[in-house]
Amino acid sequence: MSDSKNQGLSPLMRGLMCVAIGAIIWFIPAPAGVGAQAWGLLAIFIATIAGFILQPMPIGAIALIAMTLLPILGVMKTGEALAGFSNTTIWLIVSAFMFAEGFIKTGLGKRISYMLLSKFGSSTLRVAYVMSAADFVIAPFTPSNTARGGGIIFPIVRSITAAVGSDVEKKTNMRTGAFLMFSAYAAVITSACIFLTGASNNVLCNTLAQQIFGTSIGWGDWFLACIIPGLILTVATPYILYKLINPELKNTPETQELARRELSEMGPMSSKEIILSFIFVIALIMWATGSYHGIDSAFVALLGLSAMLLTGILNWSDVANQHAAWDVLVWMGVLVNMAAFLSKFGLMKWFADVMAAQFAGMEWIMMLVVLSIIYTFAHYLLASNSAHIMALFAAFATILVAAGAPVLGVLILFGALCNSASFLTHYGCGVTPIFFGAGFMGQGEWWKIGFIITVLHVIVWMGVGLPVMKVIGML
Repeated sequence: MSDSKNQGLSPLMRGLMCVAIGAIIWFIPAPAGVGAQAWGLLAIFIATIAGFILQPMPIGAIALIAMTLLPILGVMKTGEALAGFSNTTIWLIVSAFMFAEGFIKTGLGKRISYMLLSKFGSSTLRVAYVMSAADFVIAPFTPSNTARGGGIIFPIVRSITAAVGSDVEKKTNMRTGAFLMFSAYAAVITSACIFLTGASNNVLCNTLAQQIFGTSIGWGDWFLACIIPGLILTVATPYILYKLINPELKNTPETQELARRELSEMGPMSSKEIILSFIFVIALIMWATGSYHGIDSAFVALLGLSAMLLTGILNWSDVANQHAAWDVLVWMGVLVNMAAFLSKFGLMKWFADVMAAQFAGMEWIMMLVVLSIIYTFAHYLLASNSAHIMALFAAFATILVAAGAPVLGVLILFGALCNSASFLTHYGCGVTPIFFGAGFMGQGEWWKIGFIITVLHVIVWMGVGLPVMKVIGML
């Protein structure tokens, strides 16, 4: 999405700014200890990140142009420039996008949500917890917050606000609408922290860790590390929002009636919903038991996609039309590959040595706390979680690992905090403007409440998440 801060500049001007940034770095003499090849790659890499932030054109197009320049400018060989497309974790994301399409196309995602609402949606606070539960169930198979939040959760919450008389035009029950919208949005972001496949930027973190440090984490281990702090946030956040926003309506029997009506209109579960439920459970079990059967998570996802194609839940047109998935394949393949070669060319080691000297004498755990806070609140300057990861993860993680911090602990903490930082602004990530755009809450209040929830996340991830990681041997 384009950040509102960029709207005053034309795409041409933003594009020229990116080129200028890259050119300046290119022509600055490389520091001692850094080869010309590594410095040239850094120039293209930084210009690409600037493109992700300023967005003069879609990020997939920016990544494709950057990849094309690599061999033309003599920075990398042709085969090296294309190597990122063989990365299995990127294919995990592509396949998981297809799962999201299956949930939306068959209506299974809505059915799960309305079933929960029909039984437990008798008050606004309960509705918030029900939407959290629904998103929790769907999140492992929808790595796009925009697909999950915008395609499944938001339409349901919007229907609920209408059913209880929350109307932006008439200015009725605005606090109720604000609470329901923000709490549903919070559910989407919190679930993204808990599951490796809950957000594409989690997998991006994991891939970068593998490329730079030779260490990555499995789906089950990520879940094991994140489930306790994630559940604390899942339980605490709606209650805190309830107190902060103070909705006018406390009891909402209309919500249960709406859910029953929607379920009645949907009718009994279709054969495709039943089949998808079976595929869903099998894939979840296989992801969770990957250390036993040894099948890569990406191929478990591809197996699920194959099953959906064989059973007719999806057809090839559905797969081909998943533009977001193929867009991710292009830009993530290019960016992750450049980051990997920055490490191979020795730039990351040089950077770690330089920064380690600046932090000399500081214990790595204190360094982790300081850098985590900087890393989180730097998101005020960013409008994309993936751009956040590409801009900051490699540099910050390299400093910490060089100081003695375990790779897995840094990986999980930075992965979770990137999602948590989405609360800070009304442009925090791709799905944020959808919920903000409902109009129940102004920008000032959104930022204020978002700051409070972000601080809550930082406290829980560092105060609970780090001890949990230590107990299970990841820190």
